[in-house]
Amino acid sequence: MATAQSTTRAPARWQDFLQLLKPRVMSLVVFTALTGLVAADQPVNPILGAVAILCIAVGAGASGALNMWYDADIDAKMRRTRGRPVPAGRVQGADALTLGVVLSLFSVMLMGMALNWVAAGLLAFTIVFYAVIYTMWLKRWTAQNIVIGGLAGALPPVIGWAAVTGTTPLNAWLLCAIIFMWTPPHFWALSLYTSEDYQKAGVPMMPVVAGASSTRRQIWIYSLLFTPFAIAPAFTGLGGVAYLAVSGLGALVFLLLAWRLYRSKAGEAGGQRNDPEGKGGLYDVRAGAKDARNLFAFSILYLALLFATLLVEHLAGLPALEVF
Repeated sequence: MATAQSTTRAPARWQDFLQLLKPRVMSLVVFTALTGLVAADQPVNPILGAVAILCIAVGAGASGALNMWYDADIDAKMRRTRGRPVPAGRVQGADALTLGVVLSLFSVMLMGMALNWVAAGLLAFTIVFYAVIYTMWLKRWTAQNIVIGGLAGALPPVIGWAAVTGTTPLNAWLLCAIIFMWTPPHFWALSLYTSEDYQKAGVPMMPVVAGASSTRRQIWIYSLLFTPFAIAPAFTGLGGVAYLAVSGLGALVFLLLAWRLYRSKAGEAGGQRNDPEGKGGLYDVRAGAKDARNLFAFSILYLALLFATLLVEHLAGLPALEVF
């Protein structure tokens, strides 16, 4: 007979609720949104600017909480995600849902009242797109889940730009396009050496549905499509000389790594991670998957360098590159 102590669930810690917000993803969202806000080159009250970034961060966290609530069943089957608060039993699903809904409403309403309703509408659309269109539909239905669903992660710089201008010009959407085109090679490279997880969970990621060879080919094609978008801001008045250098050199490295991955056997038998218990992290892979791991790791660095260079150029007031 179980004792009262053994049947009573320990209360969730604040760290568990913080984990629901996906702080790593939130940090990338905040960084790209801040770049969009600064690149708009419009004067903004520092307090209102901080409120805009707060709203975007909270909205991203709300999306993460809603995602973890709905995906608890498949998260429990994957090594990479089974330690999350809901599948691990540290947070009840209803609590994660409530947190996500409350934070969603708070972030959108505060953005609209403090800044403008264009930015608030884009923020609301992003939350709904990620939590409903991607999480509840695309992720479990199609191998193109990352391609289409990538729009949610690509919109923060547009929201940041709109927060200070109330408009969404071409350069704002170019920042969105960079992230959107970056997403497939980034996530498919990861999925090549974590495909066993997705297969167990029944998630139709590209390697599971189309096989490793087709996935490597599509990564190469998307890499060819992505790199011109990455360089484009240097020719639209958004980036300067430093941006052209960083984006151009980085594109060469990105394409080299994508080509090596295309020519490799990553994702085939023996190309999964080394650690069957999932304790070694995302970068602990067998020799056959190193090309996928290398592209995945560099893709994070490259995107960070692109947005960091734009951020520094605009904060420093450096002139845009004169093309014509």
